Amino acid sequence: MSKLLVVEDDDTIGKVLESSLRLHGYAVSWQRTGHDALTEAAASEFDLVLLDLGLPDLDGVEVCRRLRAMLPSAVLVILTARTEEMDVVVGLEAGADDYLTKPVRLGELLARVRAHLRRGGTSAPTSPALTIGHLRVDTAGRRVSLAGSEVALRSKEFDLLARLAEEPGVAVSRETLMSEVWDEHWYGSTKTLDVHIAALRRKLAASATSTDQVPEISTLRGHGYRLERPRS
Repeated sequence: MSKLLVVEDDDTIGKVLESSLRLHGYAVSWQRTGHDALTEAAASEFDLVLLDLGLPDLDGVEVCRRLRAMLPSAVLVILTARTEEMDVVVGLEAGADDYLTKPVRLGELLARVRAHLRRGGTSAPTSPALTIGHLRVDTAGRRVSLAGSEVALRSKEFDLLARLAEEPGVAVSRETLMSEVWDEHWYGSTKTLDVHIAALRRKLAASATSTDQVPEISTLRGHGYRLERPRS
């Protein structure tokens, strides 16, 4: 049974989320404050977190950062009334895998939760390992290394890199990446994809030396992205 942490200070919304998720077979811990959520996360492992940003005690973005550090393998979904694009970017850069804005249809929310848990890191290709230049993507062990040194990636970052590495040199559309890495019935901003691409670029660049052959991720405006084979 998947374990979910719901962080929501609104009693009406919290009760609906808790009862609906339990009805669909999930074990749910509902916390109303940031402090309580962090205490619960320190005491137990969770598969997925639904996090409201408008909490009464702590800044929701800071709670997101701390939860990401405490639960590195969990899917972290922000559920908030903040709709500005900058809020989306800040939330995703704080460690969230997904960003939903209120009001959200319950059926859509449940479908998104199912999609995240169903993937659970299974969207990567089935090949045992992919090597491009000095980059090695171990899909079985879900590990990435650059010239033998491991690169720490979040779950969705790994899935995204593995999907691009499956076809180096081939243009992959935004729609394909969103469908295969996130959800085939995706609703909302695809800014999620751009933020994860930016994070991948930063982490690969930070792990590389001047002599490493590192494949670059090219942006194809109006289409998507392509993982380039490094120059010899």
